[in-house]
Amino acid sequence: MSGSSAVSGAAPCRFAHYFVICGIDTETGLEPDELAALYQWLEADRQGRDPDTAATGENFDQSPLKRTFKSKVLARYPENVEWNPFDQDAVNMLCMPKGLSFRTQADQRDPQFHSFIITKEDGSRTYGFVHTFYEEVTSPQICSAMQTLYQMHNAEHASANPPSSSSSSSSSMDSLASSLDEADSPTSSSASSSSRAAGGYDSSQDTLYVSKALCLITPMPFMHACRHFLSQLHRAVTAVTAPPLPLESYVHNILYEVPLPAPGRTLKFHGVYAPIVCQRPGLGELPLADFPLAEAFSLLGVENLVQVFTCTLLEMQILLYSQDYQRLMTVAEGITTLLFPFQWQHVYVPILPASLLHFLDAPVPYLMGLQSKEGTDRSKLELPQEANLCFVDIDNHYIELPEDFPQFPNKTEFIKELSEVLLSFGITANTGAPPRTRSSPGSSPSTPSRERKTVALQQLEDDGRNGNLAGEELAVLELLQGNATLERLQALTKRTGVTVARVDALRAGVKPQATERQGGRTAAEEEELRNAKLNVQLREVFASRFTTMFADYEAFVIQSAPDLESWLTNREQMHNFDKASFLSDQPEPYLPFLSHFIETQMFATFIDNKIMSQWEEKEPLLHVFDTRIDKARLYNVRAPSLRSSSYQRCSILRESGKLSRESSGH
Repeated sequence: MSGSSAVSGAAPCRFAHYFVICGIDTETGLEPDELAALYQWLEADRQGRDPDTAATGENFDQSPLKRTFKSKVLARYPENVEWNPFDQDAVNMLCMPKGLSFRTQADQRDPQFHSFIITKEDGSRTYGFVHTFYEEVTSPQICSAMQTLYQMHNAEHASANPPSSSSSSSSSMDSLASSLDEADSPTSSSASSSSRAAGGYDSSQDTLYVSKALCLITPMPFMHACRHFLSQLHRAVTAVTAPPLPLESYVHNILYEVPLPAPGRTLKFHGVYAPIVCQRPGLGELPLADFPLAEAFSLLGVENLVQVFTCTLLEMQILLYSQDYQRLMTVAEGITTLLFPFQWQHVYVPILPASLLHFLDAPVPYLMGLQSKEGTDRSKLELPQEANLCFVDIDNHYIELPEDFPQFPNKTEFIKELSEVLLSFGITANTGAPPRTRSSPGSSPSTPSRERKTVALQQLEDDGRNGNLAGEELAVLELLQGNATLERLQALTKRTGVTVARVDALRAGVKPQATERQGGRTAAEEEELRNAKLNVQLREVFASRFTTMFADYEAFVIQSAPDLESWLTNREQMHNFDKASFLSDQPEPYLPFLSHFIETQMFATFIDNKIMSQWEEKEPLLHVFDTRIDKARLYNVRAPSLRSSSYQRCSILRESGKLSRESSGH
């Protein structure tokens, strides 16, 4: 009995819980996606159109290569995990949110990577990381079925659009449903005789490909490690030469033999072709955040991101919109990461499957992501007409804000400090398109040109400049002094055999050559290390704002219950925080924001955790936050009578800068 319980206790500490393969079931063939059809019916009904006509008529007008077909979980290992039961429907839906995608040799078939989250009933999260690629369809039945669909489609299209008449290509799903088509399909069907050149399929001349997904389900968001593992696995699947060991051995290793790294420790395990390294923050550090904040800032711009961040703090409805699933995850995870020490308490679905779009009408706070279709007319997108909706068009770098909401305290100075941190890494702060208010629900803003790429994003995409951008040298030296997370990052590069002459030269005061390539370190590895350092600095700036604003919060917590049981019993009737006294002690310019924020569920949960910490172990984020406040008091005791609204820059960055100047003799 004791032996089995010991195994049960250790098992949840595995790095990955499941390995999953999703794709086409050749035995059942091409099945229309019933969930997508159900959504079309619901959407038509919501708009007052005939649901049956809309749901059936749409499919005939679509090219078969663009239609939605049902994907299935083809295999999973292990079959089930006791502490994390496998949710087959959810995993399949999130691995392939659009269902199966078909291509021919004329289409782009580059592998794609995206992440997803499954939130359980108890609020805990499971992370999924997906590598999607295209493989040739070898089943004659599937090829024949696709050929038949094309013949039916061409016949229907020809009868509906005789040569003598002009036709309209307008779709019956002009609103949200139109965003669900194949967003990454570069071609479109046509009724002309040259249908193959326009995305058609002829089984006698074309090669048919279908999407397949490799997925890892993990308890923690080690995004980079999972991405590398899946990429190497796919490379081995398609390689001419067999890998060193059978592929099953690598899957077995990551499922059963690779543990979660302990807090504050680094883990190195075997990929198919190269070792994979990940690092878990210590108990006293900011929690794990592996999604690159630089990309989120580059996509939205500093001011726009701060505005979306403010809307999130005030628990408004946040709708993210992008063609790219991973961009949706990067922005969603970036924003929620920056909430420390608070946590989003409401609906959180960074990738919203087609069948669940009616969730957008829910009258509750949410943070959800919707995939857009390439070339979709923004004016045709019907959004829920909620007064507190914040719409974020990621690809076009602009946002629509609610009409009236309080600004984040010291917003101008805050944006300036964030911009300086980005600039120290050579990233020019993008202002983004000016925010728009949702003052007239019926109106739609013009969509900025997709050709307008931000300078920051261009720099991130330019591998030749990553790690060698102007201004970064000083930032690296400052970061490596006085920050535990970054010191471990530096030590990690040495332990894993990566030469760090560039940073060592900085310590010695020698500027390295921009063209140096160190110890086989790839451009991708350079960018990951650089993003990890930048993530820490940006998060420190945000954390510093809350440390300043809530330095004295504990003095206003009301702890009147004698024990935990009585507090839980009477929690709803109790006043846990003296809001009036707290607000009276704050600088007047902060009041519009703070008076709204202390009414949110995330603040109430934060105070509840503080009260419960007198009877049970302190919640991890609260422990880190309280430790930071205690440390700040050692250096800067705040006088209760002094209510200054002057901006206080992040002390950790300032101290590291001071150390770097002292070490260089200034």
